Amino acid sequence: MPNSKLTDRFGRTVNYVRLSVTDRCDFRCVYCMAEEMTFLPRQQVLTLEEIARVAKTFVSLGTEKIRLTGGEPLVRKDVIELVREIGTYGLRDFAMTTNGSQLPTMAEPLRKAGLKRLNISLDSLDPEKFASITRTGKLSRVLEGIDAAKDAGFKGIKLNTVVMKGGNDHEVPDLIEFARKKNVDITFIEEMPLGEISEHDRGQALCTSDEVRDIVRQHHDLMPTPEDSGGPARYYRMSDSPIKVGFISPHSHNFCSTCNRVRVTVEGRLLLCLGNEHSVDLRRVLRGHPVTDDKLRQTIIDSMDLKPERHHFSSNGDVQILRFMNMTGG
Repeated sequence: MPNSKLTDRFGRTVNYVRLSVTDRCDFRCVYCMAEEMTFLPRQQVLTLEEIARVAKTFVSLGTEKIRLTGGEPLVRKDVIELVREIGTYGLRDFAMTTNGSQLPTMAEPLRKAGLKRLNISLDSLDPEKFASITRTGKLSRVLEGIDAAKDAGFKGIKLNTVVMKGGNDHEVPDLIEFARKKNVDITFIEEMPLGEISEHDRGQALCTSDEVRDIVRQHHDLMPTPEDSGGPARYYRMSDSPIKVGFISPHSHNFCSTCNRVRVTVEGRLLLCLGNEHSVDLRRVLRGHPVTDDKLRQTIIDSMDLKPERHHFSSNGDVQILRFMNMTGG
């Protein structure tokens, strides 16, 4: 792997890229998108070949970790072919974030294509609550998908739970027990203020990582661990279980000083920060220079000067970013 050429103005090395393969999803999670969404026209969406070009160029610049996101990446036609291609790039870590609905049939093909790890969203173990949060999702299908991922032999499986006060915070102990039983890691995430929503007041629903940790500690000891997945989570272990419990805290414990990642939306916008609108149009470069990646490479290098020092999420429910999470890319 070449030495990274991607260093921003604050001395942070960027070696982790999250690539969105679609803005579409078969769920309509209340914290992620509106119930009635308008999706991008096909011509505005990067082709799988263009996404692969972006991935390969980032790898040539020292990227060691790529995560495929959405929307729901597994609703993109022929996504297995993209996984198979990127799987040949020699990455230290190659992962995907998914809602799990397609895993009953796709877990094994994904692993065989070269995907190494899966993050599976699971916000409730109550079928009715799950349906309320996802609007269109079936809990039984996701649970089947988690088992399929385990059966397929994925070594790295992690559950992701967005905790909302008065919504699913009372389920934290049950979710911990589920993760322990399945022998998979779990990460609890503070809700991020992306996109206008009407289902709940984000300011009132914010459940901080400290509050979630306090809930867990009523049932289990938690010991900090120095382990690092290359992302923003802080991890803990329990003395009587091999699993890790992670916390992602964009509000209460800002992780910007160690930010090592950028995102590329499915329309080819390189986002330098989740909580800012700083971005660069890679689609224009890709389509303006279809034969060589030299211009794409230089554009990515130059973009590092736009990466801000930190995001500024407020915890009072205000929306700083108007794009929804499905547009941002997981």
